[in-house]
Amino acid sequence: MEKSALQIARAAYQPKLPKALQGPVKAVEGAATQSVGNQEEIKALFPNTYGMPVITFEAGEAQEIPAFNVGVILSGGQAPGGHNVISGLFDGVKSLNPANKLYGFILGPGGLVDHNYMEITPELMDEYRNTGGFDIIGSGRTKLEKEDQFEKGIEILRELGIKALVIIGGDDSNTNACVLAEYYAAKKYGVQVIGCPKTIDGDLKNEQIETSFGFDTACKTYSELIGNIERDCNSARKYWHFIKLMGRSASHIALECALQTQPNICLISEEVEAKEMSLDDVVTYIATAVANRAAEGNNFGIVLIPEGLIEFIPAIKKLIAELNEVLTDPATGESREFASAEEQIAFVKGAIAKDNLAVLESLPADVARQLCLDRDPHGNVQVSLIETEKLLSRMVAEKLAAWKKEGKFVGKFSAQHHFFGYEGRCAAPSNYDADYCYSLGFNASRLIANGKTGYMSIIKNTTAPAAEWIAGGVPITMMMNIERRNGANKPVIRKALVELDGAPFKFFASKREQWAKETAYVYPGPIQYWGPSEVCDQTTKTLQLEQAK
Repeated sequence: MEKSALQIARAAYQPKLPKALQGPVKAVEGAATQSVGNQEEIKALFPNTYGMPVITFEAGEAQEIPAFNVGVILSGGQAPGGHNVISGLFDGVKSLNPANKLYGFILGPGGLVDHNYMEITPELMDEYRNTGGFDIIGSGRTKLEKEDQFEKGIEILRELGIKALVIIGGDDSNTNACVLAEYYAAKKYGVQVIGCPKTIDGDLKNEQIETSFGFDTACKTYSELIGNIERDCNSARKYWHFIKLMGRSASHIALECALQTQPNICLISEEVEAKEMSLDDVVTYIATAVANRAAEGNNFGIVLIPEGLIEFIPAIKKLIAELNEVLTDPATGESREFASAEEQIAFVKGAIAKDNLAVLESLPADVARQLCLDRDPHGNVQVSLIETEKLLSRMVAEKLAAWKKEGKFVGKFSAQHHFFGYEGRCAAPSNYDADYCYSLGFNASRLIANGKTGYMSIIKNTTAPAAEWIAGGVPITMMMNIERRNGANKPVIRKALVELDGAPFKFFASKREQWAKETAYVYPGPIQYWGPSEVCDQTTKTLQLEQAK
C-alpha cells in the first residue's frame, strides 16, 4: 500500500512511556475492590474475578520469564490509537522474551470463535505504528457471551500456545472480556484475559480510567471541522449550521468540542434529561437564541447536537424503553419478526401504553416510523439513524415562522446540516493518543507477566508529562452493575455520562450565555504532530478541567 509523506514521517515517532514501565516492574496491590453497584449479584456472577485489588506498577528487579504467546482482538467501532495499543503490546511481550509471539484474531471476536488469525511479525507491526484505524487485523461486533463460543476459543488458544488474550474495546467489549475471564478462571483453563479501554465516545471512564483512548484525537478532528464551519459561517453570515456529533449514550464529545470551539449553542443530553425537557422545550431554547441573535442583525450561528439527544428526552426515552421491550421476543431474547413494516407498526401501536402511544403520534411521521422499524444487531432502536439535526432545524423553522407572524422574530433563518461521525474514528492519533495507547498496550504485557486476569490496563495522571504517568490495572468487575438490556437484567460496565456538577460542564455552563449572544468562535485548526509542545501535546479541555489543581 502506498504511503503518504505524513505516514512515512510519522512512523519514526517513538511513543513515550511512563517511567515505571521503562524497566523491570513489580506489582503493588491496593485494597480489595467491589463493583459500583449490585455488589451481591455481581459477586455471585463473578466469584473467581470479583474483589481483586487495584494494581500499580513500580520499578522492580529483572526476572527471567519463560516464553509465552499472546492473542489480541480489536472489538467494536474503530478509535484512533488502536494500532499503537497493539504496537505497545508487541514491544512489551518481546521485551519480556524475544521468543514470545503475538497473534491477532481477524475481524474482531468472531476471529477467535472461527479460528481466523495471523501472527503479527516485526515487519507487519512496523507498517502500522502511529497510524489510525484498525486495519492491521480488522474489527467486528460479535459478542462473546455463550459457552460454545468460549469453548471454540480455547481450542485455538491451546493450539497456538496462547497464555493471555488482550481485548481492545469499549464498555460492552470489556464486559464480554470480564465474562470470558471468569469462565476460563472457573474452568481452570489457564488463559488470562486483559482489557484495554477504547471508545471515542468517552463514556468508558471512572475514578481509575481517566479517559478512553481515541477520544482525544476524535474530538480534535471534529473540532477542526467545526472550527472550519464556524469560520465559513462567520464569513457568509446567512446560515445556522446544525452539527450532530457521535455519542449516543453520553455527550462527552459534544461538550469537549464546545469547549474547544465555543459555538453559539451546544445541547447536552444529560442536562435535557435532568431538567425533564420536552422536545418542544429544546426547540424553544434554540429558537430563542436564534431570535436574540437576529435582533442584533446576526442571522447565523452554530448548534452542536449529541447523537443520542432524542433518547434523553424523558418522554421519548420512556417510549424507546417500551419499544425495546415489546419488539423483543421474551422466549428467545431476539427481535420479533414481522411480515411487513406496516404489520410491525400496527403491532407496536397496539402493544405500547397509551401515554407512549401519544408521544409516538406527536412526532413527525418519518421519525415515528424510524423508531418503530429500525433496529440494531442487539434489537435496540436505531437512534443514531434519526437525523436529529434536521428534525430540530425543521421544528425551529416552524416555531420561528409562527413567532414572525406574532412579531416576535424579525430575522431570517436558513439551515445547513452536518453529521460528524466516521470522520473522526480512524484519524492518525494525536501525540497524546499515540503515547497513551502505546503505554496501555505495553502495560497490558506487564499485567500478563504478573499473572493477572479479568483486569483492564490503566494509565493515570495523563495531564502530567508522560514520564510521570502512573501504570497499573483495575479489576473489570469493579466497574460493573446490573442493567436492563433487551428485556433482561445483565451485568455490564456502567457507562460514564457527563456529570452536571463536574468541572467541564460547569465551565461550559458559565460561558454559554455569552457564546449564544456573541460570535466567540475558536478555530483549533488541524492536529499538529511536530512543533511547540503547547500545540502538539495538549490534552483535551475535559481532562485539563477535571484534573486542574
